[in-house]
Amino acid sequence: MAKANGSGRPSRLFRNLNAKIAAIPMILTAMVVFVGFSLWTVVYSFTKSGLLPRRDFIGLTQYERLWSNAKWLISIQNLVIFGACMLIFSFVIGFVLACLLDQKVRFEGVFRTVLLYPFALSFVVTGVVWQWILNPDFGFQSIVRATGWESFTFDPLNNGKIVMLGVVIAALWQGTGFVMVLLLAGLRGVDDEIWKATRIDGVPAWKTYLFVVVPMLRPVFITALVIVTAGIVKVYDLVVAQTNGGPGISSEVPAKYVYDQMFLNQNLGQGFAASTMMLVTVAIIIIPWAYLEFGGRKRG
Repeated sequence: MAKANGSGRPSRLFRNLNAKIAAIPMILTAMVVFVGFSLWTVVYSFTKSGLLPRRDFIGLTQYERLWSNAKWLISIQNLVIFGACMLIFSFVIGFVLACLLDQKVRFEGVFRTVLLYPFALSFVVTGVVWQWILNPDFGFQSIVRATGWESFTFDPLNNGKIVMLGVVIAALWQGTGFVMVLLLAGLRGVDDEIWKATRIDGVPAWKTYLFVVVPMLRPVFITALVIVTAGIVKVYDLVVAQTNGGPGISSEVPAKYVYDQMFLNQNLGQGFAASTMMLVTVAIIIIPWAYLEFGGRKRG
């Protein structure tokens, strides 16, 4: 029988006991698969592992090689560019679209389906489709030139300086609809009385959205932020399908670098070191958020 506190209610440890027992297998699996293998990766990143893991520890040598590798440095630079563009434009465009659909427009269901449909596609399909669209011979550039603007040039996938622009466009096309749907669900949860009060006070609609509604959607924004950020850090298949890291190494990303080192170069130690750096990046983002979101709330 569960122990009770002075008020006769079961102690916090024994509340929802059946649910906690049912969650034990999932928790153990997560601990073994995620925590266990993450620690295993970190440990072997300090070894001279090649085709197979081996306990030949060489200290920080793999990390020194990693941060002196031009391919890794370019992949980090591309990840920062890709991440900044995705976070800014996906949230701005997604929020604007959500606000427009929140006006109870006609055929809203059709618009919502059309905008969300790209999210149902795999990144491989998206990469191939946008590789065709941005092909200068029969894609967007060719169509514009056919209208009479023969000097028009837009070929990002073959230009190392702007190749990430093509990748960002494809990613925005696929992911913005998902952000829009999350924010639209949050907007639909705003009490109608708030809108009535702002109208009575003569507050413009755009100010209501920015200064009243957006702060109320903080949990929704945080959820979308975590999901989008996770997708940014692990971006791989879109790049492989669209550019395969080219031209040259100008569109390399960390996840592709890890794959290449582990399976193409048969250098597990270097791949483990790169994986560890990606893990550290995610931890730097997630741990402060989790502390502010849950630790701060508990104290308050």
